[in-house]
Amino acid sequence: MKKIKIGIVGTNKISGWFSKSAQLSGCVELEAVYSRKLDTGMRFKEEYGVNKVYTDYEKMLSDADISAVYIASPTFCHYEHARLAILNNKHVLCEKAITVYHEQYLKLEKLSRERGVVLIEAMRPQFDPAYDTVRQMLGSIGDVRRVSFEFCQYSSRYDNFKKGIIENAFDVSMKNSSLSDIGVYPLNTLVSLFGKPDDISSYSVFLSNGFEGAGTVMLDYNAFIATVAYSKISDSVNPSLIEGEHGSITIDKISAPSEIILRQGENKTVKQFEKIANLNMKYEITAFAKMVNGELSPKEYNRTTALTMELIDKIYEKSKIKFD
Repeated sequence: MKKIKIGIVGTNKISGWFSKSAQLSGCVELEAVYSRKLDTGMRFKEEYGVNKVYTDYEKMLSDADISAVYIASPTFCHYEHARLAILNNKHVLCEKAITVYHEQYLKLEKLSRERGVVLIEAMRPQFDPAYDTVRQMLGSIGDVRRVSFEFCQYSSRYDNFKKGIIENAFDVSMKNSSLSDIGVYPLNTLVSLFGKPDDISSYSVFLSNGFEGAGTVMLDYNAFIATVAYSKISDSVNPSLIEGEHGSITIDKISAPSEIILRQGENKTVKQFEKIANLNMKYEITAFAKMVNGELSPKEYNRTTALTMELIDKIYEKSKIKFD
């Protein structure tokens, strides 16, 4: 596969995970990094072996050596960063949630088609091979009757919040939420496996500054009810579960599965996968490179992203999640 030369937007820990995963994938060259501060960019360059540092985003986009960008800026910046990249004919791999609102995503997707470039959300579960196993197992459990997906991850920045220090992760003005940061994982996975629900209801827990810290969504699929639980202020202790009339499937961690268990009566089948946690980003990077090289279509993945963003808009409304 032809390597693609990519520019990274942002120098946070997620960009670090991406850089390590890119090296594991073997199909991406880290051509440049954009940082507002030169010293931060230089430290990132040295740590991850990036070729160039830019402190001007548009100058990075004008670099002819770069064919694609990976966007890991704050969520409210995604739309404009992606829009400018597409207008400069760069392929885009953008962190979740890809935009704040559904309408923004539709505009970007339309623009990417007009410009003939790939636009993909960096949603790890969509590309993790563990979910191919889940799809195969679905045929063994009969009609699905209940689904319970959860992803609750206590944020390292929550302790500072409780001390009165409001960082980006809990800043409402950044148009961030537990839903867009954490809940999007189980929500997207549910849509990828089962499509669009007939109806939803949702409930959220808000912190003192109005930030949504946790939430639960109930989704009506007619034949079954699904629940999605997510949180930035507590940790999950339970696996995610799909129950059918003839068995069940458990997933140990929705964002990066290392164990999938199929149970049918007293019979149990266990499938184990690499325990690489956040480095399962290598699968989305490989898929993105195949899309850029014309070996894989982004259509299916973009459809799932569009449906997920549509649901996020509805949850904002029903749970009264507001940013202004």
